[in-house]
Amino acid sequence: MSNSGPPLLEVVGISKRFGATQALSDVSFDLRAGEVHALMGENGAGKSTLMKIISGNYQPDHGDILINGEKAVMASPRDAMTAGIGIIHQELNTFPEMTVAENLAIGHEPVTALGVLDRRKMLADAREKLERVGAKVNPRLPIGQLSVGMQQMVEIARAVAEDVQVLVLDEPTAALSMSESQHLFGLIRQMRDRGMGLIYISHRMEEVWELADRVTVFRDGELVGTRDMRAEGEAKVTPNDIVKMMVGRDVEDLYGHEEHEPGAPRLEVTDLSDGNGIGPVSFDVRAGEIVSLVGLIGAGRTEVGRLLYGADRRASGRVVLDGRNLEVQSPGQAVREGIGMLPESRKDQALFLDMSVRDNTAMSTLDQFSNFGVLNFGSLKNAVGRIFEQLSVRTSSQAAESRSLSGGNQQKLVLGRLMLEKPALMILDEPTRGVDIGAKSEIYRIIKEIAKTGTAVLVISSDLPEALGISDRLLVMREGRIVAEMDAGDATEESVMEHATGVYAETQES
Repeated sequence: MSNSGPPLLEVVGISKRFGATQALSDVSFDLRAGEVHALMGENGAGKSTLMKIISGNYQPDHGDILINGEKAVMASPRDAMTAGIGIIHQELNTFPEMTVAENLAIGHEPVTALGVLDRRKMLADAREKLERVGAKVNPRLPIGQLSVGMQQMVEIARAVAEDVQVLVLDEPTAALSMSESQHLFGLIRQMRDRGMGLIYISHRMEEVWELADRVTVFRDGELVGTRDMRAEGEAKVTPNDIVKMMVGRDVEDLYGHEEHEPGAPRLEVTDLSDGNGIGPVSFDVRAGEIVSLVGLIGAGRTEVGRLLYGADRRASGRVVLDGRNLEVQSPGQAVREGIGMLPESRKDQALFLDMSVRDNTAMSTLDQFSNFGVLNFGSLKNAVGRIFEQLSVRTSSQAAESRSLSGGNQQKLVLGRLMLEKPALMILDEPTRGVDIGAKSEIYRIIKEIAKTGTAVLVISSDLPEALGISDRLLVMREGRIVAEMDAGDATEESVMEHATGVYAETQES
């Protein structure tokens, strides 16, 4: 990491207010050449607002931005790009129907002497840009046909081709597989070694520990502090140091594991299959037990949850819940039979963002608060209020639009809906995806409390430390089947991955 000369990027005394909300208050921050500087903080802490100011999408109320020691004005995203600042948003900024080459050429389309698009040069330029970031992809393909990880590589190739000095990556691994993430990490290190400055925004502590040279923590619109991740001795940083900076308190035991004895089986699955590569799988989940389905992306974990919930049609197999043989044909029937599910994408599959937080929470249980078709609004409001208090949902009012909540609080809305349903089986698909560490701690507490009521809990998670920390048992999936069952107390990340990748099976055969 280079420390000579002025910082590549420096913000001094930046403040920004939206109505009554002070989003940023007198924030100063700098990025040096040849470093990865991580930004951490709970949702709503101010990280995204600062990045939008740096990238020209917002204008600060007060403060200055300096590039290489010189004051700069970012009146638009174009100004930021001209100043050498690129940003890779969590939500991809591509045109799915256009080819990879066309996406790479936007704003810089090569033309012939006659003023016609030079497609041959566009393809040649695209291949060169992709090669620079090690993305092996056909530039003639529509970009929408690529995996999320490869689309992200195309966006990075576009930014690198613009010769950016500063690259902001906002939750870049949120939808990537393990292999795609590792490829991205290698590319980040290459860019750092070439002297670029990278701002890395992530909720994933292990990624920050692997990549960052420094980490800056925000809380409630203010900069809490910056720590050197390479420091040794008394100055050495621990994960709990960062967590305490983020949430203002110690979180010694993030997962809150407690020894307990589960009851009798509530869910019994035998030879469940979709007839298309998933299954047959057989397993059970007992009363008060938390069982996690783990494995690599594409192993079939989410598909098993969808089969149980009736979102996909099962071809064969037997599902027994509390002694009743179920033939679930739809999610609505699943809810009536005592199965609740938090899906993988809350925004696309679980929430109506324009509806109020109260309506989103109670939408599947309105019959509980109705007499002869007349809604008892007071009873509904009180029940939702009790759920919000129990889950520590932070909202201005029950009438607030759901889109106004942070990711963690949106996730709690869906959990609250399930708690009102009082299912015998609760399926939680990626329950903490996209939420900050403070919200994760609260969600883990909620899951534990739900299990204590005797609910059978099936968790689907790509976060191995999470699965190991909250579960009683792990079911490891590979290629649509369960290949191992492990007590969480005896399992390690390494032993799980041996089964998930097939390494364990190969060693047994040799």
